[in-house]
Formats: sequence, C-alpha cells, structure tokens
Amino acid sequence: MGGYAGLGLGSDGMLVRLRLIGQMEAWSLNSDNILPTGRKTRALLATLALASPRPVLRSKLAELLWSRRGEEQARASLRQEIHRLLEAMAPHGTQVLAINRDHLALRQGTVWVDVDEVLRASPTNPAALSLLDGTLLEDLDGVDPSFDSWLAAERERLSDRARDLAERLLREKTDPESIIPAAQQLLAIDRSHEGAWRALMRAYAQRGERGMAIQAYERCRAVLMEMLDAEPSEETQALAIEIRAAAPAKTPTTAVLPPLPRLPLPAAALAEPRDGGRADQARLHHRGGARVGVLPLQLVGTGEAEAHLSTGLAEEITAALARFRWMFLVASSSLARFAVQGRDEGAIRRAFSIDFLIDGSVQKAGERVRISLRLLDLRAGNRVAWSRRFDRPARDLLSLQDEIAAEVVAQIDPEILLIEGQRVAARPLADPSAYDLVLRALPLLHRMEHVPFLEAGELLRQAIGQEPDYAAAHAWYAYWHIFLVGQNWIDDAEAGLAEAARAADRAITLDPQDAKALTIAGHVRAFLHRRVREGIALHDRALMVNPNLAMAWNFSGVAHAYLGDVVEAERRVRRYKQLSPIDPAAFYFDTAAIIVALIARDNEAAVQAGRAVTSMNPNFSAAYKPYVAALGHLGLAGEAEDVLRRLLAIEPRFSVGSFVATSPFERIEDRDHYAAGLRLAGVPE
Repeated sequence: MGGYAGLGLGSDGMLVRLRLIGQMEAWSLNSDNILPTGRKTRALLATLALASPRPVLRSKLAELLWSRRGEEQARASLRQEIHRLLEAMAPHGTQVLAINRDHLALRQGTVWVDVDEVLRASPTNPAALSLLDGTLLEDLDGVDPSFDSWLAAERERLSDRARDLAERLLREKTDPESIIPAAQQLLAIDRSHEGAWRALMRAYAQRGERGMAIQAYERCRAVLMEMLDAEPSEETQALAIEIRAAAPAKTPTTAVLPPLPRLPLPAAALAEPRDGGRADQARLHHRGGARVGVLPLQLVGTGEAEAHLSTGLAEEITAALARFRWMFLVASSSLARFAVQGRDEGAIRRAFSIDFLIDGSVQKAGERVRISLRLLDLRAGNRVAWSRRFDRPARDLLSLQDEIAAEVVAQIDPEILLIEGQRVAARPLADPSAYDLVLRALPLLHRMEHVPFLEAGELLRQAIGQEPDYAAAHAWYAYWHIFLVGQNWIDDAEAGLAEAARAADRAITLDPQDAKALTIAGHVRAFLHRRVREGIALHDRALMVNPNLAMAWNFSGVAHAYLGDVVEAERRVRRYKQLSPIDPAAFYFDTAAIIVALIARDNEAAVQAGRAVTSMNPNFSAAYKPYVAALGHLGLAGEAEDVLRRLLAIEPRFSVGSFVATSPFERIEDRDHYAAGLRLAGVPE
C-alpha cells in the first residue's frame, strides 16, 4: 500500500457483509446485525466501504460529514463516530477497521460489499447486476450537504457502470426469451430507459403476448411522467399504436381461460393519429389505474426545516405510492407551481388528468409538529375521501417523513381501490376493460355473501379471458380462491387448490415486481398448500418490493404463526395494524390477531379480538374458528354455542377432523391446542 503501510491493510479473512444498495445493512458471518444505529456512523462506514481498499483522510471525512462545523469541532465529532463504529462492529471492529492519526480504511479482504460485486460484473459474469435492486444508500440522504453531493456522484458512478453493462448485454440478445430478462434488468437500473422499454414491448409482441406489450408501454409512460414530467418519445408512441392495432394474438397456453371475443378495433385506431398519439395513450391508460398526485404541503407558521419537510414529504409519499403497481403517479415537482398559485384543484385536474390529489399542511408548535393530510377525489367535486392528522415530536424530521409516508400510502391504497370499485359498480359498462372487471369484482368478493361472491369469481375469469397477460387479474383470482376454499364453498377442494396455485404462479410470472401478487401467492402457498416456508419467502420478497404494503405484513405475520414463531408473528401483525389501522378489509386481516393470540395461549386476547372481528362481517367463517377454540379453552360454553352456531351456518361441514386435515400449523402442539379448543367448544369430530 506504499505510503499507507502503517495502516496494516493486509487480508485477515472475510468477517463482515455490507449491503449498501437499498437500505444499508451490516452483518457478521454469524448473522449478527452489526449496523450502527446513528446515521452519521453509518455514513462513515459507507464512505470507507466505497473508498476501499483506498484509505480516506480524516480531514476528508470530517469535511464530508460535518461541512457546516469548524475544523476542530468536525474532527472531534469524527473521533466520537469512530468510537461508535468500533463499538457497533464489536468484536470485529479492530479487525475490520485500520486507523491511524491521518487515515481510516477497511482492512482489505475483511468486508464483502455488494457495490464491489456490481462494479466487478462483466459481460462474461453479469450475475452481480441482480444486486442492484434499489438506490445506493437510500436511507442516508440528508446527512450533510457535502455528503449528499458526494453520494449523488457515487450513485451516478454506480448507475453509469451498471447501465453501460446492461445495455451491452441487451444489444447481444436476439430472441424474445433472452431479450425480456435483459430489458427488465436494464430497467431495474434505469427506469426511464426508453430503449429498454421498446425492446421489452417488441419482445412481448413477438412472443404473442400483446397484453404484456401494452402493459409495458403503460408503465413506461407512467415512469416518464413521474421522473421526467414527459411523455414517451414519438418512436415509443408509434410502437405502442402499432402493437395495439395488430391482430389479436393467440391465447398463451398458460392462461386459465380462453380470451373472450373482442370487438374489432375502430377504423380510427388504424389511422394515422392526428393528436400526437394522445387519444391512443388514453385508450392504453384505460386498463391501468387511478392517476394520483401529491401537492407540496402548505406551511403554517413554520421555519426552514419544516419547509424542507413540506416538499420532502410530498416526494416521499409519491415515491412510496409508486410501489403500488396499479397507480399512475404525477411527480410532485410537476405540481409544485400549483402549491404557490392558489392550489387550484380544477386546474390541476385539467393539466394532469389527475383522479386523486393528496394535499395538506405542516404546522409547528414548540417541539412538536402537526401534519394534516387529506385525499381529494377530484372526479367527485373534490370530495374528501380520507384524512389523517399526525402530531409528532419535531426532533428527527427525516425519520418523521419516512414514518408518515409509510402510514399514508398504506392507508390510501385500499381507500382508492375501494372508491374505484364503487365508481365502476355504480355505472353500467357496455364494453368493460379487464381493469374495470377486476374493480367490479372486489366489492362483491369482500361482502362474503355466496351469490355475489360467485359473481365476483365470474368477473375475474372474464378479466383474465379478456387480458390473459394482466397480472393483477390473476392475482385477485388467486385471492378469490383463498376465500372459496377457506369458506368451503367448493365441492372439489383439490381443484380449487390447484386453480389457486396456477393463478398465483401466473401472476408473479407476469409481474415479479407486483408486491400484492407476491404476498397473495405467499398466502396461497402457506394457507392453502401448507408450504409455509415457501410462503414466507414470497412474503419477504413482497416486503422488499413494497415495505409499506399492509397486506404483506399481515399475511407474513399469519405465516409466522403457522411456524409457531409467536414473537415474529406479533411483530408483523402489529406493523400491519400500525400501517392500516382502519383497513376496509379489516374483517379479514384482523383475523390474524385471533390466530396469533390463540397460538400464544392468550385465550382472553383471542376472544376479545374474535368478538371485534366477527362483528365487522358475520359472513366470514375463518374468524369464528380460532375465536370458538379460545372460548372452548376458557369454558365459556354459552358464547361458544352461539359462535359455533353462526360458524356452522356458513360452513356446515366444518369439523375437528377437517381442521386437522387442512391445518397449516407446523408444530404439533399448536395444532393440538387449536383442536382441543374446538372440541371443548362442541365442534363435531
């Protein structure tokens, strides 16, 4: 190491694994979490990792992390952070960190860093590109202005290197089967890469999957609007129109049902567009979802820090909502001018065709900040569809921003879906799209009444027939089968299990980045097929894609209860409830609390939760089962008799034997405890 020999940068063997892409993680080889808690300490470790194996001057680190402080004060702060870093990484701190009077470094060969693997990727060894599934150090923005500038340059360096390699790999592909994954890999690195979007569209069209090609165009358009406030180029628009106007493709053999007959395209669709393709874009958008925008918040008696919170929170909510696949987001920066020009909702709707607008205010009082938010349905005369007020300490505004954004998007997602479903159900549809059919099905499904429920299944089948490559339709069809089998409303349960698995697998094959599809597939595996660990892997993947999806936290909590891991199950169910305290489908999701309490042998809590949950929707049989088992253990015979009567009215064939035969609980003692409670409550054998 030349002049740095005094640091002792030899290879001592790998001791630590660092993940810098996405949210930062640090693990010892024993799987101990050794990530420092402080953001400055993490930033220090990340800086050393990205510089490795080169040492970094202390003066450089002090300037990078404390640019607004004097030199002596910055150096003193650096010494404190070095001490904290050594403590966090104990017992490996001194083995990993090389420290002298002037420099700091990570000892060569002691730390595995994901960024290093990406930078070493090559055309002959491209596998490491799959590690680039997020933004570099996405949780360390705002540490210091100097650090922010440095981080932006590092992100650009990593992105440029990965994009160049992914472009080379895509150019080498010639057949659709290899083009599709190569284009998806490039888009994971650069979402706005139109060349990759066009390659994806052409490959799907060549493979006969016209619906997927159109869906790729819709996503391209949404991404460009969100990131660049721009429409796709003329070349991309022309390709979309060409694919749209092509003869209907044959149904893929993996589709559940053959496509329904399609009406011929109007002659206008085949003609040269006179409006720059806007009419065709509107037709393409029709299948997609609601268009949502977030205004920078109004400031009420606040200072500079809260002004940053106003724009930062709007951007964070927009970015978090973008993880929900069925929404189209307008960049908050595009709406910023309306925040200072009267906040005219009508003008916003005319300018961006927005369906829903999130607006609100920031107000500070002493050491607390109040954030008030509301969701406006612009198509319904700016009706307030949802509102929430957050009163929090004003100590860490960045953490506050993340926390509030997570809860807002988790609650708004099901609210908008409910409103969209009600809107579609309220009007006759002469020629419904697959999206309309799905929306019409969901309220019927959640009523849990037999005849409307069967109608919901037929609507979902029609949606799949109309758009065989529409991932969301397959996902919701699998979700429908969870209820169909769970309520025992099917004579051939094995056929229902097989159909649920086919629909779930098809959904995640069509869209492996759809968090809802992933967690629904996970619940199908865990609950219906009793492959609990496979289900948990899918739930965890869903939470990686969208950490604010309340459904995934709930389903994964239930899966951990099936394993008997009560602590983790409780943690995940609590997180679901924190994100979505008043979920429109709470009658279903809150059943998790009954199950977890029963497995924890807290029968009183299970009964309390059972009373609350069954009152929300008395037609849902699954909530009665752990509830009546807890009543049996407590010896509450009168209440158990009433609950059992209601359960058997919905599911007459339910018995202790049927429970045991289909139980997903891995531990025999958990299954036996549940079954014993059912017997004590009088459930037939």
